[in-house]
Parts: sequence; structure tokens; C-alpha cells
Amino acid sequence: MDFEERVIAAYRSQCALPVNETWCRLSDAAHIVPDGEPDGTPTVDNGLALCKIHHSAFDQYIIGVTPDYQIKIRNDILNEIDGPMLTYGFQKLHDQKLILPKSKSSWPDRDRLDWRYGKFRQA
Repeated sequence: MDFEERVIAAYRSQCALPVNETWCRLSDAAHIVPDGEPDGTPTVDNGLALCKIHHSAFDQYIIGVTPDYQIKIRNDILNEIDGPMLTYGFQKLHDQKLILPKSKSSWPDRDRLDWRYGKFRQA
């Protein structure tokens, strides 16, 4: 199995974010530390299963995840007023916890999350 297949299997084909299942049907494997970085290994603990919209938002630092698995949404997005996708797909995720794989060995690596969260805070 490749990186994406292993990550999606660890998360049982669901998005790691606690949102309405019908909004997040197509899962991707998002790298916590990207490929080009020294710790950017293709291992399950360096990945999150995210639906396509949340994967893109994670890559653009709209969504961050603390080393304690708490979801953070960038302040400008929290303060934006728009429709239900913004409200329920992003704003209501703020301060929620990730849905983690059953196997603790597949949980996201806290050091990698710390590195990524530092990038999120700079954005």
C-alpha cells in the first residue's frame, strides 16, 4: 500500500475532522510535514485523512492542528460572515478535537504537528 492508502485505511475512510459525513466523502491523505522537508516521510503518523476541501484548507494554513490534536481555524476565517459551509465546514471546527485512528501507533506524531502548527501560527 502507498502513503495515501495507508492513511485513509487508518482513519477508516473518514475525514479526521468532526464534520457532517455527507460533506466529507472523498478523503485524501494530507502530509503534516510536506515531502520536501527532512521529516516529510510517507508514514501514517505524518498524515491526516482529510476530505478534499479540508486538505486544501490545511495546505493553505486555514486549518491548523495543535500537538494535542485540537483543531484551530485561522482568525480571519473565524471572523468572516458567509453561508453554512463556512459556518459548519470551518468555524464550528475551531477548538474541536481530531477524530483519531483506532490504533495509537497511527495517531499523528505530536512533534510533526508542533512543527506544522508553528507554520499555521505564522500564516
